[in-house]
Amino acid sequence: MVLSFRNIHNVYKVTRGLRGYKMSQSIGTNNNKVYRLVLTGGPCGGKTTGQSRICSFFESIGWKVYRVPETATVLLSGGIKFPELSAEDAYNFQENLLNTMLRIEDTYFDLASTCKRNCLVICDRGVMDATAYLPPESWEKMRNKNDWNNVELRDNRYNQVIHLVSAAKGAEEFYSCESNQQRSEGLDLARHLDDKASQAWVGHPYYDVIDNTTDFEGKCVRTVAAVCNRLGIDAGDRLSLDAKKRKFLVAKLPPDLLDVCITSDQPAEGSNKLKTTNSEVCHINVYPQFQDFIVLHDYLVTPNSKMQARVRRRGQNVEWDVERGVWKLETGNWTYTHTLRKPRVDHQKVETKMNISKREYQLLLAQRDLKHFTIYKKRRCFLWNNQYFQMDIYQDPCHPRAKGIIILETYTTLHDDKLKLPDFLDITREITVDTQYSMFNLSLKEDWTGSKKLLQSLSKDEDSKDEALETS
Repeated sequence: MVLSFRNIHNVYKVTRGLRGYKMSQSIGTNNNKVYRLVLTGGPCGGKTTGQSRICSFFESIGWKVYRVPETATVLLSGGIKFPELSAEDAYNFQENLLNTMLRIEDTYFDLASTCKRNCLVICDRGVMDATAYLPPESWEKMRNKNDWNNVELRDNRYNQVIHLVSAAKGAEEFYSCESNQQRSEGLDLARHLDDKASQAWVGHPYYDVIDNTTDFEGKCVRTVAAVCNRLGIDAGDRLSLDAKKRKFLVAKLPPDLLDVCITSDQPAEGSNKLKTTNSEVCHINVYPQFQDFIVLHDYLVTPNSKMQARVRRRGQNVEWDVERGVWKLETGNWTYTHTLRKPRVDHQKVETKMNISKREYQLLLAQRDLKHFTIYKKRRCFLWNNQYFQMDIYQDPCHPRAKGIIILETYTTLHDDKLKLPDFLDITREITVDTQYSMFNLSLKEDWTGSKKLLQSLSKDEDSKDEALETS
């Protein structure tokens, strides 16, 4: 795997108290890179989906990702109502919230510093976001009382801040309060809070603003690209705004290793000719460096056919049960994601992704659509010729139509045969717009002949194209 990291020698001293972490990235105790990222912004800016996309990308290239929950949401979900608080109670609550946030973040930062892999810590809002909800004089009083200063809290604590502009500013038709039960702001208040949040971080040396000048998919791509650019990670054109997903059918897998006979020749005695004196068998890796995952998808019941919901669990270090021929799902390390796709608005796909807990995943499974099989995949992620690929191998139990299917996919701006594909794979053909190979259709239990659900998904409307290209 070829990654270019710039400025990797920016090793710095970690100070306690406010835990002032300086320079652009740190080096952990295992010589691993540690990068602390804040996602901030006004209501309905895309933080939840953006966090999920960043997480998936960095895990696929071998990083460990920690996600620090939004402290305010955790506390407010316990029944606290700001209108019911006196001015003194509100002040004390904000002070306790900030101290709680600092402690929670420090817990994740400490874990990241001892991780054996490069580690990304994503903070759902950071300390300075609290100033958007405080009068200036209250913030000044709080800083003095706790011996805080803006440089440590804003500039030194986090490596990068990304402000995702609220949909209330430039994408009003997509503004919604549905994804956060604690959100109740109207458009005007959302715009005001977005302005306040953006001002709170002005001055941070690595501050990026992601606005609504593109569609939401473009916004997500720009968010991931902003992190990669700061870290110096070369993702090729996968994160280009006009990159499209392309899918290819692979006939069969090559072996992970090839046995190659290596001989060494030396001049024959009294002759200019060479003779073979040594021969040994060496194992040569067919693949470039890769990361393997076990992935399970389940489709959920939705109110109407224009909506689609699914949950995913994605794990590494999962053990294989040789006797039963199945993965031991109770082993390994897992992440869980909930995806909801809604009907298009102004020809734009509306899809939200949310990282969820194991318990939430198990609760959502109760809504599993029994007309679909659970999809089992082995996913292999790798870089080849400066292009990022992931390859899904469908596994049992599944419908016979899906058994053994291998799909290679990548995001690229290149069209037709200008895209160079891995030469060690036996690729049959491109299936980018072939809806027969959409995960939705492959998971259907009923036969395709006469299937109403399949016939609907094979129709040539924009939603069916989304299904063929669905993000997995």
